[in-house]
Amino acid sequence: ALERLRSRAGLDERAARNLVAHLADQAAATGAVPDDRTVVVERFRDQLGDWRVCVLTPFGARVHAPWSLVAAQRLRDVVGSDVQAIHSDDGFALRIAEVDRLPDMAGLFLDPDTVVAEVTEQLEGSSMFASRFRENAARALLLPRRRPGQRTPLWQQRQRSAGLLQIVSRHPSFPILVETYRECLRDVFDLDALAGIMRAVRARQVRVVEVETAQPSPVASSLLFEYIAQYMYDGDAPLAERRAHALSLDRELLAELLGSDDLRELLDPNAIDATELELQRLDETLHPRDADGALDVMRLVGDLSDEEAAARGITAVWRDELLGTRRVVRVRLAGEQRVIAADDAGRYRDALGVALPPGLAAAHLGLTADALSALVRRYARTHVPFVAADVAMRWALPVGGVTEILTTLTRDGDIIAGHFRPGGGDREYCHPEVLQRLRRRSLAALRREVEAVPAQTLARFLPAWQGVGSDARGPDRLMEVITQLQGMAVALSVLERDILPARMAYDGRLLDELIAAGEVVWQGRGAMGRDDGRIALFLRSDAGRLLAPPSDPPQSDVHAAIRTRLRERGATFARDLLDACPGVPLDEVVDALYDLVWAGEVTNDTIQPLRFLGPVRRHPRRPLMRLVPPRAQGRWSLVASSREELAGATERGVALAQTLLQRHGVVTREAVAAENVPGGFAALYPVLRAMEESGRIRRGYFVEGCGAAQFALAGAVDGLRSQRAPVATTVLLAAIDPANPYGAVLPWPKLAGRAARASGSFVVMHGGELRLYIERGGRSMLTCGEVGEHDLEALSTVAARIGRIDLQSIDGEPAAAHPLAPTLREAGFVPSPRGLVVYPQRQGAAHARADGRG
Repeated sequence: ALERLRSRAGLDERAARNLVAHLADQAAATGAVPDDRTVVVERFRDQLGDWRVCVLTPFGARVHAPWSLVAAQRLRDVVGSDVQAIHSDDGFALRIAEVDRLPDMAGLFLDPDTVVAEVTEQLEGSSMFASRFRENAARALLLPRRRPGQRTPLWQQRQRSAGLLQIVSRHPSFPILVETYRECLRDVFDLDALAGIMRAVRARQVRVVEVETAQPSPVASSLLFEYIAQYMYDGDAPLAERRAHALSLDRELLAELLGSDDLRELLDPNAIDATELELQRLDETLHPRDADGALDVMRLVGDLSDEEAAARGITAVWRDELLGTRRVVRVRLAGEQRVIAADDAGRYRDALGVALPPGLAAAHLGLTADALSALVRRYARTHVPFVAADVAMRWALPVGGVTEILTTLTRDGDIIAGHFRPGGGDREYCHPEVLQRLRRRSLAALRREVEAVPAQTLARFLPAWQGVGSDARGPDRLMEVITQLQGMAVALSVLERDILPARMAYDGRLLDELIAAGEVVWQGRGAMGRDDGRIALFLRSDAGRLLAPPSDPPQSDVHAAIRTRLRERGATFARDLLDACPGVPLDEVVDALYDLVWAGEVTNDTIQPLRFLGPVRRHPRRPLMRLVPPRAQGRWSLVASSREELAGATERGVALAQTLLQRHGVVTREAVAAENVPGGFAALYPVLRAMEESGRIRRGYFVEGCGAAQFALAGAVDGLRSQRAPVATTVLLAAIDPANPYGAVLPWPKLAGRAARASGSFVVMHGGELRLYIERGGRSMLTCGEVGEHDLEALSTVAARIGRIDLQSIDGEPAAAHPLAPTLREAGFVPSPRGLVVYPQRQGAAHARADGRG
């Protein structure tokens, strides 16, 4: 064998020996090696106890693909649960869940005379058919590109193709549909070969070896690797996808997914309410139009009181007409008068002992077998999930007796028992057709949730995701906020005045305490004049991986002396730094120190010195030994001393990706660009892609208009979709707040002027829509959409933060002449020489909360 492989197949010694060993291992595991005269059917249980069936042959994927389609469906029909299939050139594998014993494997082998018909029947529902249809539709220009010359993302092609396929499926002669069938059945599948193999099996020219093994054989193992690659991430989908997928599965498989027969978290409450109205004919669109229609309603629903009949559109005139013609009769039931169809008279008499009025036709009075069971079945057909007490109360029956009947009907398959209603407690019952209707309706609602949300939804989601409006206080809450904000460079004045107070009951002393305790580190990210600068906060545990390398470090002798002293002695007071720079005035040393601070090289064990920034008054004649200015107080140290050295590019990229996910929930190209990440989205994409492949995050199209490459935490996807319904909440944010998506993730809406994410500017959003943009200093304001009083009330909070708002222009017009001027006066503004002004002490009666929500 080795010589033949070397001489005929051109294998070297090692390859030949490996192949022989592989075949020997296969023969040892199954007792046979699959070849052109032997089909091996191998079955075994996996780690979860589910059966795997592997059909091993050398006939190739063109034979195995159609074979697996039909075999999987045959097994689904027999076992009543889902069967997942995958094929390759070496055979196909089936996973069968929730069965103790496998059915006869003879069902895997097809009738050669019906191969084409069976494959054709299963073909349209396959993913391969969908992909081939998409390719054919694209070639036929039925899937036009939105922008000629640009590539359309694959997910968009799939979406458009699926919609087209759904439509053309109603027209069997549609050319592209017919061509797709032809291509699959002739070009992709080799049905002639498959039929020939089935004939050879029937004629015993090809033998079938069935074997049960404890572990998969070598050939089966290769199939399982492909199976895992296809299905391993199915359980990591966000909530809407998981619920939609669970509703799509067969009933028996739900117990595996949920640990019970509990559907409470899957069935949509709105679907239940709407279905109840339809089943009970309470929906006005289903009301009868005449007396005959009223009789049909009574036959369908059963006994009704006069009030219940009126609620179903049955007028008193129609009711009296039916009573007069004896097509319905009055009976006393459960202590009240009700009307029933004359056809049901005998059934109600035999089931409930109802006294019938005289004069009924004999045809309505015959004995009815299992009359009460028949009534209960009708009750189930016309109600959403119910409990035994509901039926007992309806007809004044003992609950125990009703439970016995329901148990019998459940055993016979007429009714399904379980837990269906959200918030329900007792065991409930439902008719199978009603439950299927509820599942379809709930699934449709969930599939709508899986669709990408409008961009406006993101503007509602981000403030909620970042905790804007929270009243929580204390160091733990501040640590949570910093966890989301760490690494974001923002002006200190805006950070402490606008951003942190929007998320908690902020006290600056808390931040000082956390920094002094070594829990939090800050890094300078550039000066903003002499009285402010950008800083970034970090958790000490994450600082080494997130700290940015110093940018353009200053190189004077004073700077070098300060670095040397800090490197040698560690945390050092400013007076010691002055000693390291003999002959240099204190103010110059402090200025040099701040050059290093804003370059990102030096930090302090408190943030208090930054609060004292401002113009420095020079006193050249003052003695050298004087008090250290407040802006130089505290102990200074090198930023890199928080860790022996800064992290490498890869480690920092991973940490940065995790931080952006924590901050934004959904990371898009636009979000990364707004953060000024070195290298941009292209630098983070490999990290995000690796996180997706490891199952830690999801990739999809979650927000409309934000590009195809979107990565999100599963919890963020659920939270994003929960914000679909608009909430009339007013949110005031600093324009540079990461919870404000406008100007960053989302473009600014059309305004009468130019808006920018500038320090000191503010935005007011209502229900996720931008309403106001207040320029830095409060001199001008831009409006968007319909601005209401609740939006203008937020201006009082802005005035409290910046001292006053002196509006000179609104939408480019003089403020005093703008249509909003009267409303602004009612909100507390007064005329000024330049326009309208409001001071903190002249706030309107209603105040927007300073924490960010109105």
